[in-house]
Amino acid sequence: MTTKSTPTNDEKVSSPEQDISPEQDISAEQLADDIVKEAEEQVEEQHEHAHEVLSEEQEKINELELAVATAESTVADQKDSVIRAKAEVDNIRRRAAQDVEKARKFALEKFAGEMLASVDNLERALQSIDREDESNKDIIEGVELTLQGLISSLEKFGVIAVDPQDQPFNPELHQAMSMQEAPDVAPNTVIAVMQKGYELNGRLIRPAMVMVSKAAPSVDTTA
Repeated sequence: MTTKSTPTNDEKVSSPEQDISPEQDISAEQLADDIVKEAEEQVEEQHEHAHEVLSEEQEKINELELAVATAESTVADQKDSVIRAKAEVDNIRRRAAQDVEKARKFALEKFAGEMLASVDNLERALQSIDREDESNKDIIEGVELTLQGLISSLEKFGVIAVDPQDQPFNPELHQAMSMQEAPDVAPNTVIAVMQKGYELNGRLIRPAMVMVSKAAPSVDTTA
């Protein structure tokens, strides 16, 4: 039988801690530092990449916000233009309607002015005829009927006489031909109508020619 020999001290197996040399310890520390450094670099790269991505997204958001603001401004301008255009169209329609109304009301102004001469002539004829003479009765009746028919026709088209007898003088409707003292009448009163005036739909087409009263001169009682 073979007997196992007991190993000597030199032949004894070393433990793992006894097998690591100082050079191996330095390499392990360097390796750990390299791993940490690499991890930090990766984190930094990821951070920079994330920042770039966020910057790109923010730039897109800014572009979209600018596009929205531009669109809103364009819409506001177009809305304002539409409002102004509508207001202008309304003004044009209103002015056109007013012009049509004026044309309708005053289209007969020239014709009415011509007819007034006939009215004046008929009124003068009635004033000059001797009403005391029975032979003139039929003539007077015919002239009066003709005058009344003509006045009625003019009134249908808005021609109204301005006959201010005994009324206060109105320079907008009356034309003073003369002034005369009238003791029993207030000053600036129409005391005679020489020729009637006429209005067409509220607009004066001929002023009334009148005589106006004036105050008597004051008497000096101190003399």
